[in-house]
Amino acid sequence: MTHRLALLLLLIWSTPLRAAQEDPASAALAAMHQLEAATVALEEAESARDRVRAYTNTIRAYETGLAAMREGLRRAATREVELTRRLSAQEGELAQLLGVLLTIETAPTPVLMLHPTGALGSARSGMMLADVTPELQARAAAMRQNLEEVQTLRLLQKNAVRTLNDAMASMQQARAGLSMAIADRTGLPSRFTEDPVRTAILIASTETLAGFASGLSEIASGDIAGMMASISDQKGSIDLPVQGAVLHGAGKADAAGIARDGILVATRPRALVTAPTAATIRYLGPLLDLGNVVILEPQPDTLFVLSGLAEVFGKVGEVVPAGTPIGLMGGEAPQIGAFLSLSGEGNGPERSETLYIEVREGDSPVDPETWFRTDKDG
Repeated sequence: MTHRLALLLLLIWSTPLRAAQEDPASAALAAMHQLEAATVALEEAESARDRVRAYTNTIRAYETGLAAMREGLRRAATREVELTRRLSAQEGELAQLLGVLLTIETAPTPVLMLHPTGALGSARSGMMLADVTPELQARAAAMRQNLEEVQTLRLLQKNAVRTLNDAMASMQQARAGLSMAIADRTGLPSRFTEDPVRTAILIASTETLAGFASGLSEIASGDIAGMMASISDQKGSIDLPVQGAVLHGAGKADAAGIARDGILVATRPRALVTAPTAATIRYLGPLLDLGNVVILEPQPDTLFVLSGLAEVFGKVGEVVPAGTPIGLMGGEAPQIGAFLSLSGEGNGPERSETLYIEVREGDSPVDPETWFRTDKDG
């Protein structure tokens, strides 16, 4: 990956930290700049030597930018509604205020100095006017600022449509480029070669995920090369393999009333799923009623089981580095209108896909949250 691409990605990922502290308009504008930078990064990815890594980082950049854009537009829409209601409530006051200021500005100076009680009354009224005028002007300036902010927010949301159109089209292009780059990828180390006949027999004779996991050694052709690396020191600090939020914890019943050993993570449609650590792919493909499943072995006697993917990447037996793409979630990416509507509601229904994550040590499941850091919203 080129030095320029690395700088672009650093810019993209650092922007949300700054934008989160800014006003809604600035946050949304910063997100638009993120997506524009991701489009430039896509052009760099097409010519990068390590195309898989470049496309992976570019897709992550788009996911981060779209999430920031969604939040920025949500905040902008909320702010616009707030200001519009405030200005509507102050409409009568605004008219009176403008009338007073207009009278003060247009009245001749001698008339302003006259008072029925004489010079003393004129002096007193002048002092009162001097006290009141700055306050009136300040309130008028505040209202004018609110009006200008409403106009800015509406213009920003209008311009966001073009940016979103370009970003979503480019993200589709990046996903297609990633699939091609993975198909052309060579040189990954392999610990064993899968025996497809043994795999088919194991699947046919297995009724549970636990039973399949315990029989994984049967699908290898020949001896499995040893792997001495340990990741135990990373327990509790490993990032989730997908951007999302935990929907159900281990042992908690899901919507169907079924309690499972793993966690369920809500993700956005077509979200990228990556290897959370360096690991061997022990299985990859459809399994039981779990949809597409990827089983990773990051260290001896430890398995990360991921299920619910629409597409899976890689080959059984390969050793993949941390961050390597292993699949995509299903669903349809929202259209522009739906995206803007979801942004305005801010209630999160755009996370329509779910990834199930189970961790097994030996032959027993353990709570994935003892391994993965789940305290942040992706």
